[in-house]
Parts: sequence; structure tokens; C-alpha cells
Amino acid sequence: MTRIQASDTLIPRQVFDVPAESGNKARGRSNSTADTSSEGSGVKLKKQIGLLDGVAIIVGVIVGSGIFVSPKGVLMHSGSIGQSLIIWVLCGVLSMVGALCYAELGTMIPKSGGDYAYIGAAFGPLPAFLYLWVALLILVPTGNAITALTFAQYLLKPFWPSCEAPIEPVQLLAAAMICVLTVINCYNVKWVTRVTDIFTGTKVVALLVIVGAGVYYIADGNTEHWEQPFNGSFKKPGLIALAFYSGLFSYSGWNYLNFVTEELKDPYRNLPRAICISMPVVTIIYMITNIAYFSVLSTDEILSSDAVAVTFGDKMLGFFSWIMPLAVACSTFGSLNGAIFASSRLFFVGARNGHLPAAISLININCLTPIPSLIFLCIITIMLLFTKNMYVLINYVSYVEALFTLISVAGLLWLRYKQPKTERPIRVSLALPIIYLIVCLFLVIFSCFESPTEVGVGTLIILSGIPVYYLTIHNPVQWLANASQAINMWCSKFFICMPNQEKFD
Repeated sequence: MTRIQASDTLIPRQVFDVPAESGNKARGRSNSTADTSSEGSGVKLKKQIGLLDGVAIIVGVIVGSGIFVSPKGVLMHSGSIGQSLIIWVLCGVLSMVGALCYAELGTMIPKSGGDYAYIGAAFGPLPAFLYLWVALLILVPTGNAITALTFAQYLLKPFWPSCEAPIEPVQLLAAAMICVLTVINCYNVKWVTRVTDIFTGTKVVALLVIVGAGVYYIADGNTEHWEQPFNGSFKKPGLIALAFYSGLFSYSGWNYLNFVTEELKDPYRNLPRAICISMPVVTIIYMITNIAYFSVLSTDEILSSDAVAVTFGDKMLGFFSWIMPLAVACSTFGSLNGAIFASSRLFFVGARNGHLPAAISLININCLTPIPSLIFLCIITIMLLFTKNMYVLINYVSYVEALFTLISVAGLLWLRYKQPKTERPIRVSLALPIIYLIVCLFLVIFSCFESPTEVGVGTLIILSGIPVYYLTIHNPVQWLANASQAINMWCSKFFICMPNQEKFD
């Protein structure tokens, strides 16, 4: 998987040369995230994501399947509604602290790729590749698969009101949604941002319906669930760590805007502003939504339901209960749309840096989108759909994500020491990354005792990336390099693509 530049590729130059008329047309398109350079020699990412788009991406990605799935997981491992609410708030605070640390990293290293770019700048190519490796196999496709399965479960719930929907139609519907969103992302990025904006509004409306129904229920004098809110609380550190994992899964996505920094207008201002607007909004929404859940539904009802919002709607909305699964499905649809858009850029950047096959860094010359990267992500996500236990997937994702987020924040401290004079448009208090490191260490260490299988498998997948790195990148095997070039040539012709030729340090 060697990096192939336009100057040394085996593909004839005429495959990539864009005629002047085509190049001018491409430059005039307003619905792309890439642009033809002034010399007509290649394409590069175009800055067209504004502040409101950035806020919509963060809120749209975060508020997806998590708030409709994780309440059960948090309650299951915390033991009481009082402790669950505390964990939800602490997860929001911790995510805000992490987001502020990433704001410093994102404005100091204004490159797309998020953690991949930051770990590479701080610790070198091998740790960066290991992050890309687990993101490829666990983080991104698993998170997208969970969101897609949640969408399918909620949309099909009205057809099986008294039991769970069969797994086969759920998986098929989830796969169909992934394919539809991949096509949208391949064809037109303006469609992506419009879908994100529309469905972000839809999910906020759905949550406001839940909150409104909960307020009405409490105002009617139904406060029996709050008489002993901390009764049955678990105190075992390992269980608390797992409760945090379920809560943090609902907040995952706060760093997705860092994946597309190169496409963000004025990132030095808009990246931190988008974070500071989005995170408090999400935390407040999650807090009041959970209060509504716990006010209406008993602990047993929540723990026995795989579709908490639907159970809530059945109890409170009567004839209009069908609105809730539809609204939740729309929410997860918009969340997955934003996740596919942002995460495909991670693999695009990794391929551009030579850590994945060069074909993944190709850009279609008509739509000006990274079509091979999007299709590659689509295939891996569909493969992961055939997992029956969603909460095992959440534990896989949360452990690995906490570990590499810890490494990224440790990189912030290391870069403070290693590069003290580097310009930092945003400089957070030293206490914030230290607090974040301590909490992440707690989560990583104590989860090993409660979920040794998931932690062990996740660790093995991380370590398996070391021989892959040395065989394919550090000292590549010749036949793999030849295969990469052959795939690159085929993809460039089949998808009408050319390599990104913008120069990066």
C-alpha cells in the first residue's frame, strides 16, 4: 500500500488530465468539496463548510442512535436513575473537555483526519497507522452499523409491536439505507449538508416531543419514580466504567468536525465556536430527555426495551405513537449521513498519506467527491451489520475510542513540550487535558476487569496492525505494491477519478 503520486503512477497521464472546459466547469460547481487547481493539474479539498454547517454536523452526528439506545445501557450498569443522570451529565462534561482539547489540536494542526493527523504529528507514523487500522476495522464501520441497525429497528417496530422485529429484515433495511446514503455522498456534497440540516431539525423535534410529554406527565403529579432515585446504585468501578462507555457512545461524534478541517471555512474561528455551541446544547438535550424517560418509564420497562423511545411513545402518545419510531428513524438517518461524510475523509487522508491503498485517495473529476473511499467504507459497514448483540459492539467501540482519544490528548501535552513555540490559535488550560487523561485511564483500566473479552479482542486488533504496517508500508512486499498500483489504475478508470495533488507537509 504505497503512496502513488501523479508523477510516478503507472497510470498514463491522459487518464488524469482534465480538459480545460471540464476543468472550468468543475471550478464553477458550487456543490463540491474539491476544486481543480489553477494549473489544472489536480484536485484539492475546498473550504465551504460554514459555522452553522459545522454545528449541524456535530449535533447531527452526535444526536443519532445513542440517545435512543444508550439509556438502557447506562441504566443497566449504573443501577439507578439518579446515578444514571449523573453519568449522563459527566459524560457531557468529559466530552466538552475533550472537544476543547481537540480545538487546540485542530487549530494547531489544521489538517483533515482528526486523531489520525494529531497522533501522527505527535508520535510518528506507526501510532497514526494503528489508529487508522482500528478506525478501519472497528471505530467507524461499527459506529455506522449500530446507527443503521437502530434506524431499521425503529422503522420496523410498528410492524412487530409486541415483539422484536426479525433480524433479517432489520439487517436488509440497514444495508439499503447505508447504500442510499453512500450514493448521496458520492454524487453531491450539497445534498449531504442539506440532508444533515433537515434531519438535525427532525431529531430535535422528536426529542422535544419526548421532553414535552415528560413535562406533562410530571406536572400531572406522577413523580413516584423520583422518590428514591439512587436506590440500587452500583458502586463497583468496572460497572461504572461500562456505564460511562454507554453514555460516551451517545456523545461520540464530537470530534467528527476535526476530520474535515480542510473543508471548514476559517477553521481557527469556526472549529472552536462550533464545538462550544454544540456540546452544551447536546448535553442539555440529553439531560432533559433522560429525565422524561425516567419519569414516564419504570426501570424494568427501560431495561426490557430495545427501543426506549418507542416504548415511551406507546405509553404517552396513544394513537400518535407511530410518530415516534418514524422520528427516531429520521434522526438516525441524518446521523449516519453526517458520519459517512466525515469518516470517509479519514480514510481519504490516510490513503493520501500512503497508509492505505492509493485508490482510496482518488477523487471523481465530475462530482469531485472521494467515491472510492465512500464505497470502501460502505462495504466494510455492511459486513459488520451481521452482528446480533448491539451492546457488545458498543463496548468494542467505546474501549478502543477511549484508548486512542487518550493518546491524542497525550499528544497535545507532548507537543506542548516538544514544540513550545508552535503557533496555537487556541490554548486550553493545562488542567483540561490532564483531567481528561485521568478519566480515560480510569475507563480503560477498569473496563478490562468487567469486559475482558471485548477489551482483549480490541487490543489484539490494535496489535495486529503492527505487522501489517511493516509488511505494507515500512518495508512493503513487492506483490502488494504491484496489487495496490493495479487497483489504483482500475479505480481511476472505472470511477473516472484522479489523485489529490495538493501538497502537504
